Amino acid sequence: MTEPLEFDVLIVGAGLSGIGAAAHLVRETQGKTFAVLERRDAMGGTWDLFRYPGIRSDSDMLTFGYNFRPWVGTSVLADGASIKQYVIDTADEYGITEHIRFGRRVVKASWSSAQGRWTVEADVDGKREVYSAQFLVGASGYYNYDEGFQPDFPGAADFEGQIVHPQFWPEDLDYEGKRVVVIGSGATAITLVPAMAPRAGHVTMLQRSPSYIMAVPANDPVAVPLSKLRVPVGAVYKSGRTRNIVLQQAIYKLCRMQPAAARKVLLTAIRAQLGPDVDMKHFTPSYNPWDERLCVVPNGDLFRVLRKGQAHIVTDHIDHFDATGIQLKSGEHLDADIIVSATGLQIQLAGGAEIEVDGERVNTRDQLLYKGVLMEGVPNSLFVIGYTNASWTLKADLASEYFCRLINHMDENGHDQVVPVAEPDDRAETSVMGASMRSGYIQRGDAIMPRQGKRMPWLIRNDYFRDAPVLRRGKIADPALEFRSTSAAEALVPTST
Repeated sequence: MTEPLEFDVLIVGAGLSGIGAAAHLVRETQGKTFAVLERRDAMGGTWDLFRYPGIRSDSDMLTFGYNFRPWVGTSVLADGASIKQYVIDTADEYGITEHIRFGRRVVKASWSSAQGRWTVEADVDGKREVYSAQFLVGASGYYNYDEGFQPDFPGAADFEGQIVHPQFWPEDLDYEGKRVVVIGSGATAITLVPAMAPRAGHVTMLQRSPSYIMAVPANDPVAVPLSKLRVPVGAVYKSGRTRNIVLQQAIYKLCRMQPAAARKVLLTAIRAQLGPDVDMKHFTPSYNPWDERLCVVPNGDLFRVLRKGQAHIVTDHIDHFDATGIQLKSGEHLDADIIVSATGLQIQLAGGAEIEVDGERVNTRDQLLYKGVLMEGVPNSLFVIGYTNASWTLKADLASEYFCRLINHMDENGHDQVVPVAEPDDRAETSVMGASMRSGYIQRGDAIMPRQGKRMPWLIRNDYFRDAPVLRRGKIADPALEFRSTSAAEALVPTST
């Protein structure tokens, strides 16, 4: 291996989280050297990887954009290409682009208390490149870029058409006039169906069970008139962002505290959008609202293609694939030329890299998260995990702001190491993704995601208005954080003979 390339901070991932973390570092700390290691050949993360028709955000852009850089535009939900460009423009504006090293897949990160530094190994075209840094930021999200979740469908090898996973969408896929079956009922499926329906011969959405779906305006009804009045962009962004955060939290809390009332409101709205000819059984989940993430559609585009007969929904279970399509357990057969398996993600932390602390491998499932940003027992590191019940970036911004405050505090007080330390009775068996969320990818991720605690600062609240003051203005010094200097730490680490 080569000699380590040294930096103050290493950021893993050049997507929305990684570029945001780098921008906060530039804005809020002084003179820190950093590098961003990105495994792909372009920045954007999710928004560079996913290329399927209609790819868009599932959160409004006023809250999905960074808090320090207004999203310019009136679209409520933005397409993938626009979000990727927003990330690129942010990197250029803050001088981050020149610090990105593309084609670097981080495979191992090892902390040494004796040295007070991380040693990070990256694979570059089959060769190892080594980096050294005082701080490590894991900003690669929580899913596996190499492998989506693909159930083992009986008879899949017999299907004579094409099976596609949205995570690996073929650029040359021709579905003009074809019969398409989209398997799934989540955000990806409800995006694909209206996007493909106008060109396809017919699109069928096949689901095992329904999801709650809410129509939102394609364009912000407040931002549009304000933009015509030439109200400053910053003012529109700030007021709209605050309004949408309040709305997100209000809807979530209504669903959790008054599920019967929320269910009635959501189903009534869906009925009004569908018209009389679409059976509500396909939109009436068996669970309460926000037991799974609430799906949104701009201007009710999914409902529109269903009303027009360009698509339809089948709620059933797959028995097996055959040469011409899918045989259902009800006895119905779905003829298909193309089957799209929109069946979800595989959960992964730190891009799948192995994490070691003083020679001991870290099992992320065994660790708690301090204030949702620092991992118990893992020094000088930030793991960016956004909200599951609101826009990802709201929490990503708060996490990066807190981490910059932590770095500045350590500089001011002569510390160069910090590690969160939990007490045995702090520990709970609930994942940081929450006990109430029953989405498939969250359940599968339970084997990987850290735990949360029984009380603060280890309890994950998923509440922006409670998290923001704590992470932005709360005291850094905390009995749960152990600060030390490398010289003192070195004396505690046994040396081999």
